[in-house]
Amino acid sequence: MPKKDDVQHRLVTTFQRLVGNPLLRRLPSQQLLETTGRVSGEPRITPIGGRRVGDSFWLVSEFGERSQYIRNIKANNRVRVRLHGHWHTGTAHLLPEDDARARLRELPRANSAAVRLVGTDLLTVRIDLD
Repeated sequence: MPKKDDVQHRLVTTFQRLVGNPLLRRLPSQQLLETTGRVSGEPRITPIGGRRVGDSFWLVSEFGERSQYIRNIKANNRVRVRLHGHWHTGTAHLLPEDDARARLRELPRANSAAVRLVGTDLLTVRIDLD
């Protein structure tokens, strides 16, 4: 019998892939993360939520190292982030030692609530912008 978090992961990621992400990518105000596909080498764009603090952008992945964009970052940590309609290049850093739940309290409320609700393996990501 599959574990509850495995079923939740499959349900949420299927919804995101088929419905949520295609809609959110079209919104001009939506923050986006572009990674390079670890197998295809093609750009992969994922809607995200987080906050810029100085020259860094912070976010929390709801499924940690099971997230496709996290797996892409592990293969190539050079990324682009769209903030307020403008693309910025940067270097992503996975921070498993960071308290992701505490980090969520510092990030935008609506996205943080969604990440807490569906997330099963939270992982903090810091992107140092060029």
